[in-house]
Amino acid sequence: VLDPQYGMYVWPCAVVLAQYAWFHRRALPGRRVLEIGAGVSLPGIVAAKCGAQVILSDSEELPQCLENCRKSCLMNNLPHVPVIGITWGRISPELLSLAPVDIILGSDVFFDPKDFEDILTTVYFLLEKNPHAQFWTTYQVRSADWSIEALLYKWKLKNIHIPLHSFYADREHLAGSSLPGRHTIEMMIISLARSDGT
Repeated sequence: VLDPQYGMYVWPCAVVLAQYAWFHRRALPGRRVLEIGAGVSLPGIVAAKCGAQVILSDSEELPQCLENCRKSCLMNNLPHVPVIGITWGRISPELLSLAPVDIILGSDVFFDPKDFEDILTTVYFLLEKNPHAQFWTTYQVRSADWSIEALLYKWKLKNIHIPLHSFYADREHLAGSSLPGRHTIEMMIISLARSDGT
């Protein structure tokens, strides 16, 4: 059983995704960014510090995680960053009224296979509303049996693998953190597939 406390820690994938945001910091000012499953919100906090207009979100069913997002903002002198409840797979008033976004962030959201389709349903909904947006996501390979390829095809989404070395995230110690270590972390960018499937 997954413990909601898992959203209270900085996991290795968050450090890697934050590194990607930092690597692309010159492209972030003014960009509209939504972090889903934010937890302690490291990638979203970095994006906000780089000048992006950030909204943080976590499950509306986990008020402790939402409070953690708010605390992270306060600790990083970002008291005006909105924190909203978005539950994957659920069309809620918060999701429907969300302002346009350019980038969706999600670190280690692909943790439990039972959530994969709900996550991609939410991502698809957001990308349909924002056809030029991208979903930047990092995940830890925990099982060779876990795959989202069939779900990407089902939801007419495509993904591009981003090699960690291309943004200096393949190091033992990253940004002063020993967290990434030797974990098998991958990064991809998901976007809408064109009508010809590409």
